[in-house]
Amino acid sequence: MRFAIELHSVFKRFGAVTALGGVDLTVREGEFFGLLGPNGAGKTTLISIIAGLARADAGRASVMGHDVVADYRQARANLGVVPQELVFDPFFTVRETLRFQSGYFGIRRNDAWIDEILENLGLADKAEANMRSLSGGMKRRVLVGQALVHRPPVIILDEPTAGVDVELRQTLWRFIERLNREGHTIVLTTHYLEEAEALCGRIAMLKGGRVVAQDRTADLLKRHASAYLRLRVAGTLPGALAARTPAQAGGAYRFRLASFDEVDTILAEVRTAGLHITDLAVETPDLEDVFLQLMGEAHA
Repeated sequence: MRFAIELHSVFKRFGAVTALGGVDLTVREGEFFGLLGPNGAGKTTLISIIAGLARADAGRASVMGHDVVADYRQARANLGVVPQELVFDPFFTVRETLRFQSGYFGIRRNDAWIDEILENLGLADKAEANMRSLSGGMKRRVLVGQALVHRPPVIILDEPTAGVDVELRQTLWRFIERLNREGHTIVLTTHYLEEAEALCGRIAMLKGGRVVAQDRTADLLKRHASAYLRLRVAGTLPGALAARTPAQAGGAYRFRLASFDEVDTILAEVRTAGLHITDLAVETPDLEDVFLQLMGEAHA
């Protein structure tokens, strides 16, 4: 098995602050991988080390088998990064920006691929517009285009849809999913957990500069999240049931389920108590449930 990104015992401190406390992480070639964590977890520091913008105090990082320090030229050539910040040159048009970015990687006559990027990111009608005239969402699209212009096998998206409209999200994800199907490795950081759950086959979660979980998304959901039964009844629950859950707003109750077999047991007790059920729903776990549970456990 080949790895697109490998991190072994990576440490990084900024003064008295430990940003990364010994991170071990692997991303397989061709994966759509999620890197999640609260603000200050170390995600951007980790990306900076992978991209060569910062150097680890200890440990080793590589991209497509190329050490990011010893073989930095090849490591960077294999990587495209979309940063959180809107960084742009106000003196060039969109097309000129992408042409210059191609030149940084020694690529000439790249207009056919640039045209494809512009079309797929909804930028074709802005190709000759000056960068400073674009909206924030359009500038972010150009950042994505800059990361893709040299066709890197590994693409890191650091909060690519933060504060942007629904249209951009849909346009971006269609294009990125296509690139992933074509063999590109995608690493995504996002606070929109529904995006990570829908897109990422495997996920790592960081807390305080350490990896607290790393597994297939489906396995994380099975292992860490619980389903819930939400009930609203006319009346008061009997003592044994009431002890399992505090009342919610509007007379609703929420029961954590160890298994779906418990639903029958709870409903039978409600019927035995002579209560009328006015509303019922089974809530299946999602990635937000897992995230909150793991972050809470790591904090404890």
